Amino acid sequence: MGIDVDTFLTEIALRLRRRSDELATRMLARTREEIPTVWAHEDLANLATQAFQQHVDTVLSFLEHRLDTSGVQAPPAAVSFATRLAERGVPISELLRTYRLGHATVLDLLREETSHLTTDPKVRDALTEILIAGTFDYVDRTSEQAVTAYQRARDGRLQRRLIVVNEASRRIGTSLDIARTAQELAELGTDHLADFVTVDLLDAVLREEGPAPVQDVMVLRRIAQHSVLEGCPESVVPTGHTHSFPRGSGPDRALATGHPLRYRITSTDLPAWLAGSEARRRAVSVFGMRAMLLIPLWARGSPLGVAQFFRHRDATPFDDDDLLLAQEITSRAAVYIDNARRYTHERATALALQRSLLPNRVPRHGAVETASRYLPSGARAGVGGDWYDVIPLSGARVALVIGDVVGRGLYASATMGRLRTAVRTLADIDLMPDELLTHLDDVVIRMQHEEGRDPDEISATCLYAVYDPVSRICSLASAGHVLPAVALPADGDSAGRPRVRFADAPIGPPLGLGGLPFETAQFELPEGSLLALFTDGLVAGPGPGRDPGGGLARLCDVLARSATSLEDTCDRLLENLLPSRPTDDVALLLTRTHTLDADHVSTLELPSDPTMVSRARAHAMGRLAAWNLDDLAFSTELMVSELVTNAIRYGREPISLRMILQSTLTCEVADAASTAPHLRRARTFDEGGRGLFLVAQLAENWGTRYTREGKVIWAEQPLPGSS
Repeated sequence: MGIDVDTFLTEIALRLRRRSDELATRMLARTREEIPTVWAHEDLANLATQAFQQHVDTVLSFLEHRLDTSGVQAPPAAVSFATRLAERGVPISELLRTYRLGHATVLDLLREETSHLTTDPKVRDALTEILIAGTFDYVDRTSEQAVTAYQRARDGRLQRRLIVVNEASRRIGTSLDIARTAQELAELGTDHLADFVTVDLLDAVLREEGPAPVQDVMVLRRIAQHSVLEGCPESVVPTGHTHSFPRGSGPDRALATGHPLRYRITSTDLPAWLAGSEARRRAVSVFGMRAMLLIPLWARGSPLGVAQFFRHRDATPFDDDDLLLAQEITSRAAVYIDNARRYTHERATALALQRSLLPNRVPRHGAVETASRYLPSGARAGVGGDWYDVIPLSGARVALVIGDVVGRGLYASATMGRLRTAVRTLADIDLMPDELLTHLDDVVIRMQHEEGRDPDEISATCLYAVYDPVSRICSLASAGHVLPAVALPADGDSAGRPRVRFADAPIGPPLGLGGLPFETAQFELPEGSLLALFTDGLVAGPGPGRDPGGGLARLCDVLARSATSLEDTCDRLLENLLPSRPTDDVALLLTRTHTLDADHVSTLELPSDPTMVSRARAHAMGRLAAWNLDDLAFSTELMVSELVTNAIRYGREPISLRMILQSTLTCEVADAASTAPHLRRARTFDEGGRGLFLVAQLAENWGTRYTREGKVIWAEQPLPGSS
């Protein structure tokens, strides 16, 4: 019986070998009918054909030569087929189904041949038993090898996906720039998924408009694109230009639903929305585009735009894993793009607010010559709260202010505006620098209490300086702010360079801490001295290991070599001290001081005697004649008479009259009393009460300032012919 069975098996193998093509064809037909997913991929169909043919040849060889199946190896095409299934994302169950169907087909043919060769039931049963055992053993061993190949490829695919996702987290979102982030997505897509990638955003989103009106087309703006071919020849829309798709098109549906769309493109099957554009249709044809993914860009529940992935170097369609990977990197990019969009909008708003609150141009003032710069930071933190100001004061004096609010963004800019307004209001009542900062500290503390914020959330530094061109005295106080650099005029040494030092003054605590005193320091400035007020962003330097000391040294060096023009000096300071994108906001205010000589200032000391009023009037008339201001004689004589009379009547010695000729004519009367004058309306038969009322009517500006020694009442008049 054993010899007969071996003979029959050899005969069966020889008979079937002549029909091996037929056997492979039957196996293909059966799997094509029952496993259509395999045949959706052309490359898989070709490999399946080879694998079935090799399986048939291997099985027949084992039957013909009665080989031991324990050492059987899966045919190379079968291993490649399993690997490709994993790469295409086809489930492993489909692979195992091909083995079951192939095995069933082979058994059917073997049993047919057995029935043709013998009618002996014992021989048939023996042959069937051997055939079933042998083919099952073959299928078990080869399918196990195929599954191993499938799992290895699947693990490699998953690992590749993780690598790409990790790479996306590293490469996408490196800056808060919309175009740069979109370009990073396009470049990553062409590196790992596609041959050509475009990123389009809704034009209304970029322009920060509300809901777009219903239109027949969807308007997009091309933000980025990248191709494996140099110059993106596949593109029909240049970067930065707008284009549109009709409503109901693929991009419109993907964006409206938030679900991706996948297309296989053939010469006879082109989506209508692509075929409707001659330029797009020509690009598809010329470059042989065969597959496309449309991935919507959504972030925080809102549509932003759409990314398109194209393949044209081969006909391999995008599979489920490709789709999932594209969605993952696109959704990551969408969040970064939305962050960049929001940051750009908030930064633009904060910067516009900041610039609107800063002086558009520093007012010209006879006491000083000024130049200024403001630079927002280039960091992700956003616009800060740096500010500067130049405030004209009474008596030809001028206040110089610089400050820095803690924090970034709109809130910091708004806080800066509130503090700047407060400083101007306090400056208007002519407080000493330390007193002004004390009141400003109270303002910040009140803001903290009203808004329920901690001192580290609402705080600021501020430096307030007052320069008097008559006495050449600069008085300043600092609330946690870096002291200004002072460049004194060259003193005739061999180098002929200005002497640069930093103001010697105590630095008080930042605003908002409360309870700690501020101190005013005073020093004399020669004619032509240069004051440099700045925020710490100017000298901090780039990078994490910032060295303010080095920045201060470079600042002094530039000031020591300063040009005549303050504008040029500003430019040189920024060029030498700042990187291309400063990490912090920078405010810079340069001030060159001038003095008023004796020809523009006249002072008269007066005893507390009513008869001295006529002397004061005569002195004033004499100065007006010397200054050729006879047109102001009547008003000036009346104001001097009233102010001196009040000082003698209500004040204390020493009493003095000072007249200052600058852009205006200022009359000041000082006394040692701190009693505040007040304006009142005199009744019909009152003998007094009209003095300050008359002064207020005749003067363009008037007011009172308090000093350590008493008070000064002043009144200003415009010069004849001034606008």
